[in-house]
Amino acid sequence: MILEICASNYQSAINAQNAGAHRIELCSELAVGGITPSYGLIKQVMENLSIPVFVLIRPRSGNFTYSEADFEIMKQDIQICKELGCDGIVSGVLNLDNTVDVERTKELIELSKPLPFTFHRAFDRTPNPFDALKVLMELKVDRILTSGQASSAEKGILILNQLNKLADGLLTILPGSGINPKNILIFKGAGFNEAHCSAVLSPEVKASTTIPMNTPSFLNEGQEMASNIEVIVAMLKLIKN
Repeated sequence: MILEICASNYQSAINAQNAGAHRIELCSELAVGGITPSYGLIKQVMENLSIPVFVLIRPRSGNFTYSEADFEIMKQDIQICKELGCDGIVSGVLNLDNTVDVERTKELIELSKPLPFTFHRAFDRTPNPFDALKVLMELKVDRILTSGQASSAEKGILILNQLNKLADGLLTILPGSGINPKNILIFKGAGFNEAHCSAVLSPEVKASTTIPMNTPSFLNEGQEMASNIEVIVAMLKLIKN
């Protein structure tokens, strides 16, 4: 089973590699679900990591329906990732009704080639996950990152199992959201070949004297959040056998 770590800063990326993770998804700003990391962060990670690096292409927080300007930024970011030697692209576009924007997603897939393309958790906003799966299979995406349209992958396991069965190996269903050492064997036991998590421990929340920036309490504004090596190692030991 492949363990992908969602790394939202350089330290997380280094921790993931040092712990033995198989791959990272590089992004920034976990508090808003992740956005495209900076050029400098991508470059530094690519220069110092040897494990595969997939990069999230999401120009802003909020919805997944993009303006022409947003879409042009996404395309330029994909080109930059290819120039820097990244190993995969994680992205996707939805229509106003949250169905998959076929034309724009297809354009991003074509631009990403020959890199593999993961359709990210915009999938969990689609009104019918099974219809969305069929569309993405036709577009030949390589994997779909999803919680099974639930608040966590564990809670979405029934839909995840159905999606995995329907995908039938033609693409990878990548469970993500809330996966940890206590539940990762659920996904291995269910036949998933990959799993995605941030491996970030919730810090002790302390009173802050700074003006809040609307950050959820789990993501303490006064503390850098990095993937935890011990958590990653624990999961890798569980899925090894």
